[in-house]
Amino acid sequence: MPETETYADLHADATAVLSRWTATSPAAAANRDRTLALLAAGPVAMSRAHRPGHVTASALVLDPTGDRVLLCLHGKFRKWVQLGGHCEPGDRTLAAAALREATEESGIAGLVVDPEPIDVDIHPVACQGGSLHYDVRFAVLAPAGATERVSAESEALGWFPPDRLPEPLADGTVQLVAPALATLARRVAG
Repeated sequence: MPETETYADLHADATAVLSRWTATSPAAAANRDRTLALLAAGPVAMSRAHRPGHVTASALVLDPTGDRVLLCLHGKFRKWVQLGGHCEPGDRTLAAAALREATEESGIAGLVVDPEPIDVDIHPVACQGGSLHYDVRFAVLAPAGATERVSAESEALGWFPPDRLPEPLADGTVQLVAPALATLARRVAG
């Protein structure tokens, strides 16, 4: 199946979600607009094979109280970062891709993703000899008593208070905390 067909549903979802999303910051708004411009290339923009850049999905996992966030010490670049990664052909929505990545990388069953993004970040990566990740980020809520399990992609997993994140921390991770906590507060109040 050609890649454009494989990622057609995910591409349509990404375009729709980002077109209607109210950004959480001026930087996120600019990155949303750049991501929509990338998506104009068609479904291929969802694939890691697209050298100019590709859309990825990540998740900041919160405990039910918002007192802790789950981060992983990434095995390749040795920094603490939210969970996430490349979209796969089976993903139908960006939120589902973020949830899949969070579940795979944390080993936690019963995670719940909020369907509204909390941030969009664009950063250089080594994919395809040098590319860009257009990372759409979501808040994901862990069930009470969740126990994490380190995956092959991580050196370690850890729960941290949102105001005391570990070092070295990946660029862009700290900017997820406030909108993720706002998402949790909205869900609790709603």
